[in-house]
Amino acid sequence: MLKLFVCVVQRDLVLALRRRSDLFAMLSFFILVVLLFPLGVGPEPAQLKSIAPGIVWVAALLASTLAQNRLFALDYADGTLEQMLLIPEPTSVLVLAKVLAHWLVSGLPIVLLSPLIGVQFGLSGDALVVLFFSLLTGTPVLSLIGAIGSALTLGLRGAGVLVSILTLPLMIPVLIFGAGAVGSDASRADLQLLGGLLAGSLALAPWVTGVALRISLE
Repeated sequence: MLKLFVCVVQRDLVLALRRRSDLFAMLSFFILVVLLFPLGVGPEPAQLKSIAPGIVWVAALLASTLAQNRLFALDYADGTLEQMLLIPEPTSVLVLAKVLAHWLVSGLPIVLLSPLIGVQFGLSGDALVVLFFSLLTGTPVLSLIGAIGSALTLGLRGAGVLVSILTLPLMIPVLIFGAGAVGSDASRADLQLLGGLLAGSLALAPWVTGVALRISLE
């Protein structure tokens, strides 16, 4: 299982690097959303500092939805996904490998950019650390939830819109706890709740996604 896991992660990373335009589009969207918010709410430093965590988290959530529908779509289109599901290993291992590769390409760059974005809004050093760890804990949950939506809408017309409709309500708790952790007296509790969501998603999402994939392919 470990060999399968590593091979799938390496394969998806190589394919993602060949489609650098998708990565560039997602990061550009994230950066543009964050930069445009100050133009809409005004240049007041205190106001920007107070809403910065929410801005970064909303931008991260919206950016992550751009790549969710392509998590299984390309493998489904060329028949690779059907061959993968014939492997005599748990489908959840395959799903978890693909989700990890997806997060390394779409979630990790956002996490690494978050301190620079936070400095732009005048966040303190402690707030930057909390923002970084909240995104590091929360963005994998977004990828795991997105995998469920992507599997359920596999092969459907307008799958991108359907994935967003299905997954965005499930991502609201992640958004609330992630944004609330920064600058809050209960930041430790919010981070622990994010950790709980991550643990629950790791336990349930790969299995649910595997079942959804088999249903979609039948």
